[in-house]
Amino acid sequence: MRAVRALFGRRARLRWLHLIIGGALLMPYFLVGTVLVGMGGGGKQVFSSLPAQLAAFALALPMAAVTGFFPLVRPLSVAAARALCGVPPALLADGPARTRQARVRTAGWYTLHLALGGIVSGCTLALPPFAVAVAVLPFFAGPRNTWPAEGPSVLREPWAMVLAPVAGVVMLAALALAAAAAGELLARRAPALLGPGTEDRLAAAERRAADLAVRNRLARELHDSVGHALSAVTLQAGAARRVLDRDPEFVREALTAIEETTRRTVGELDAVLGLLRRDGEPDEEGVAYGPGLDALGGLLAHCGVPVAYEREGDPEGPGVVRPDVSREAYRIVQEGLSNALRHGGGQAPVRLLVAVREGELEIVMENPLGRRPAVARPGGGRGLKGVAERAVLLGGRTGAGPCGDVWRLTARLPLTGPGAGTGTRGRAAPEAGTKGPGMGTAGTGTEAEERR
Repeated sequence: MRAVRALFGRRARLRWLHLIIGGALLMPYFLVGTVLVGMGGGGKQVFSSLPAQLAAFALALPMAAVTGFFPLVRPLSVAAARALCGVPPALLADGPARTRQARVRTAGWYTLHLALGGIVSGCTLALPPFAVAVAVLPFFAGPRNTWPAEGPSVLREPWAMVLAPVAGVVMLAALALAAAAAGELLARRAPALLGPGTEDRLAAAERRAADLAVRNRLARELHDSVGHALSAVTLQAGAARRVLDRDPEFVREALTAIEETTRRTVGELDAVLGLLRRDGEPDEEGVAYGPGLDALGGLLAHCGVPVAYEREGDPEGPGVVRPDVSREAYRIVQEGLSNALRHGGGQAPVRLLVAVREGELEIVMENPLGRRPAVARPGGGRGLKGVAERAVLLGGRTGAGPCGDVWRLTARLPLTGPGAGTGTRGRAAPEAGTKGPGMGTAGTGTEAEERR
């Protein structure tokens, strides 16, 4: 049963069809070969001479090999091999053949396909009628009467008539076996001839890396913008609920902070969706999406935690910090504030320093350690990883961990923009932010992996 399925099953039939297609593709080259053989033979009949047909076949293969060097031959051959030969898609290359080595291998595959296809197609056209005629010799007088007189006399012997049906079936089975063997040969050679080379693997790895970079960027944007807003709103709403009856002024401040936070986050969410619409590419001017250090005042004023903000070198001034560095710095500060909201203990202000020093933008954030361990949440622990990724992409570095009784987050980002490292020293008010309604509601751990 397995032998019958191997010769006449669905896969065998598809591979046979693939060979027939190869034979059809060989026909133009074969006809050109017959013309050349006919011209060289002084106009003698080519189709009535087996040596002449073999010569035309031999001339057709080099012409087919030349065609195989065209880049688009490989995607067409790969599509046919996937659909008809049953070769797993992962073993075959994608796209046109662009290197010399890939084109040579493609030409080898194309020539092999057309050569085997031409042989199997020719046998498929000629052998079945002959096999049927041999099989019916004992049963019908017509085939016996029309059998060529110059044919082998042994075919007219009685015992030959008895074996004729068996001979016909054997010939058909041999044809099926030859087609199955040729299809299996093509299927086994396809990964070597149509598979990805070193350049193809490198290009595929680069595409995967680019896709992963876009996904990671979107994940960081959503985590730092929407995640910060949700944390702030949740803590502020919870604090307002607890003092709703005894401190209406506190509730009013909390609702104002929630309103401002959600309004700002809607704008940031539009920027993230813009990344999705543009497939993660920057805008036409090359300016990064999202707010920068010039929007830091609005973030600190409604972040839900008091902030003592210091700045040096006018980092918020125009032209001092590159737009992409300014944007990443804003996100790093935003993540630090989210950590302070989730994990900070007490009402002491968070210390924030943003300074331009010696061609670098330095960010230092400190908030008190909480009295209770942080609550582990499924899927948590991505905040500090995102901060590190942002810095590394800019060629910078970060650090985070407990330092005495405070948690310290530091980041150093290189600057190459005009005016970097210049500007006057300035200090904001000791507390640029308002007293945060949600402070002191969550504890903190002392491990970096627990902070987001």
